[in-house]
Amino acid sequence: MALFTKPIELGTLFDDLADRRHATTVHLSRPLDIAPQLGTTLDIPGLAGLVRDAAGWLAAAGVRRGDRVAIVKRNHWDYVLLSCAAARVGAVPASLSAHLTPDVLETLLKRLDPALLVTDSALLSACHEAGVNPAGLATRTLVLDSAADGALSLGDVRGHATPGPYRPLPDEPLAIMHTSGTTGVPKLVVHSTRTIMRRLAGFEAHRWPVLGSRPGDVVAGAISFAHGRALAWTASVLWLAPAKLLAVSSADWSEAGPLLERHRPTTLEASPSTYVRWQRHTGERRGAFERIRLYISTFDAMHPPTVRAFLTATRHRRPVWLQGWGQSETGPLTFQFHTRRAMAAARGDRPDMRDLGRPIPGRTQLRVVDPSTLRPVPPGTTGLVYCRTKALCLGYVGEEGRYRRKRRGAWWNTGDLGVLSRTGGVRLVDREVDAIPEGSCLELEDVIDDRLPEVLECVILGAPGRPALPVVVTGDGTLDRAAWRHATAGLPPLADPVVLTWDEVPRTGTGKVRRMALRDRIGETRETHGTGRWT
Repeated sequence: MALFTKPIELGTLFDDLADRRHATTVHLSRPLDIAPQLGTTLDIPGLAGLVRDAAGWLAAAGVRRGDRVAIVKRNHWDYVLLSCAAARVGAVPASLSAHLTPDVLETLLKRLDPALLVTDSALLSACHEAGVNPAGLATRTLVLDSAADGALSLGDVRGHATPGPYRPLPDEPLAIMHTSGTTGVPKLVVHSTRTIMRRLAGFEAHRWPVLGSRPGDVVAGAISFAHGRALAWTASVLWLAPAKLLAVSSADWSEAGPLLERHRPTTLEASPSTYVRWQRHTGERRGAFERIRLYISTFDAMHPPTVRAFLTATRHRRPVWLQGWGQSETGPLTFQFHTRRAMAAARGDRPDMRDLGRPIPGRTQLRVVDPSTLRPVPPGTTGLVYCRTKALCLGYVGEEGRYRRKRRGAWWNTGDLGVLSRTGGVRLVDREVDAIPEGSCLELEDVIDDRLPEVLECVILGAPGRPALPVVVTGDGTLDRAAWRHATAGLPPLADPVVLTWDEVPRTGTGKVRRMALRDRIGETRETHGTGRWT
């Protein structure tokens, strides 16, 4: 067995935890969609029983070993339970976000050709209004919350005998998840037991200093549970048996707030967009964040004011912010710690959150190459970032040529532009497709976000032959133009900003801005300075 891995299985995860007599209680921001009668507080033996029951449902729906099971529904932690159930019967779960547009969902389902689609009535209704019939793209469909013509309901499949658990070979396909799709149709990423459960979850399932969950911890997650991160997060957290796991299924504070305030987490992992939406609650005394010792952010860039606000909100003496960088294909590649002192020192003309730290020792390697020749460049030179990791996914469903083009032997093209220092640290510049000749979109977004407190988010869109266009998100869709001119003084020339509200910006299931869709929405050209070859 490889160093620093645990023998964690997806299909029998909760049975194995129950056998180890883990006493963690799971608390939900709302009842599970697959078992609302169980309420919002569950224990490990009860969850193990629910996964076994769900495996029986899938078997009753005709799912067999090797089949693909597409799961697409409103966000909740039961994505993970359904994935465990599918893996238990030897099927391959494919988690798709309900945030996908109907046409994109149609494309992905065609590539998957699932034996079963597990969904809800809201998703089916939205697709039908758009002229898309997801049920017609699967052999069978199971609707969780109602009866539908030609589809199975939970009432049709309950009570079926639970099949014995299947334990796949380490390198067999185990689970499929999709990338964010910020620039187009997401890729369908295939992971195995070795890559996602051993290399990723297994590595995290240790009591590392600062990072590892402790017996008294209350660990909260507010992420897209359709994302592959949800599998590794659930397995690694529960393996360490903290006192409580909090699963927050919505960034809406009316749902999330009461759970966080009642249980007051000690560690919190959330999507960057969720942190932004919750930032206004950080000033509440004795609030939801007062006990947090560790914040974790992944999926997208964080901006300095948000990090400062959350580090200030906790009463812990030495809280830490962990910023991870990686991809669905690779898992985490680097991490960087931020503290109150470091963030205070970062105030000034050019605050910096682009320093992503160093590769995980013994786990990942990085190098930077020239985008034209693909030859390594010297330290300090901007280029395409390649990574090397044994957690690399097995491939893309329906796009194997695309997968092969991004590999050069053992090295993987991340599609990001960055700079490696002489000591091995990496500084992110931009996604290659989003690059601008004036500098870094990400750096400009950081500066503007830091200088204008009323700005919730700033997105810089580059286009050949014209200044970069800032799209500014504020609470009410307005912007003080004098304050804008003052904030952008000394920056490269920018076009007049487009001002939108939060809900007017198209986003992925993890809250990332869908930049091409945003260009379409505001009437901006899709032409960029980057080639987009590596997305």
